[in-house]
Amino acid sequence: MDRLMAATVFVAIVERGSLTGAADRLGLSRAMVTRHLQTMEDWCGTRLLHRTTRRLSLTPVGEDTLARARELLRIADGMAQPMGDLGDDGLRGRLRVACAQSLAQDVLIAGLAPFLARHPQLQVDLLAGSAPVNLVEERIDLALRITNQLDAGVIARRLGRVGSVLCASPAYLAARGTPQSVAELAQHNCLTYAYFGQGVWQFTLPDGSNEMVPVQGSLSSDESLILREAALAGMGIVMLPRYSARAGLQTGALVSVLDHAQVLDLQLYGLYSSRRHLSPALRGLLDHLAALFGDEK
Repeated sequence: MDRLMAATVFVAIVERGSLTGAADRLGLSRAMVTRHLQTMEDWCGTRLLHRTTRRLSLTPVGEDTLARARELLRIADGMAQPMGDLGDDGLRGRLRVACAQSLAQDVLIAGLAPFLARHPQLQVDLLAGSAPVNLVEERIDLALRITNQLDAGVIARRLGRVGSVLCASPAYLAARGTPQSVAELAQHNCLTYAYFGQGVWQFTLPDGSNEMVPVQGSLSSDESLILREAALAGMGIVMLPRYSARAGLQTGALVSVLDHAQVLDLQLYGLYSSRRHLSPALRGLLDHLAALFGDEK
């Protein structure tokens, strides 16, 4: 019996929580699902699931096998893509891409449009959210991260620089005043990003010195879109990616402050799980994103 299909069934059983759920998802009979599970257990030489009348749970070997099965299916997805010179219209397959919602909404959608138009046989599943993802377990081909500090051991390609800007609404500044020095931020309601720089903002001053300023405020969030909306509502001063603040600055709904102090720039990285199994489609997307983000955003 096909081991690749057996791996597909095993992953579906775990994700759906039952053999019946996997059968419904895959359009198979429950008996066939049972046979595929038996194939996986025979292949591994041990039981992969504890089965009771109420629930399924993975054995220790099952947990390891689940990660391996997902990686096997990810690699198999890429095998359908020819490895030669594909030309502009030759990339094909499906790529799962994860990134923050603000990056997807403000930049990535418009940036992907010409790329996908050039490659009509390529599909992108775009997963927008701020929660960390497990590339292997969630079968993510590419995760985009804006950061200056990557975890040790990750496989990543730097795609560009992301500038930041400090801004607030005219209403907030009229009510609370416009700070003239970075030290004055300590007296303002600062809206902070939960995953980066919460509590401390870093600046480079005109004389080249660096200054770190403790800040606090009534709201923090893991999504810059929320912080932008809070700033537009007059809630406080916010540090946003320049791409996220651009529209508000252009219309006057947001006003930049402390322009003499350079806000710490961040880097955009593309994270993926394997250099050896980098598909033509993923390589092409990385090259496109590097060109898209090559200039400051």
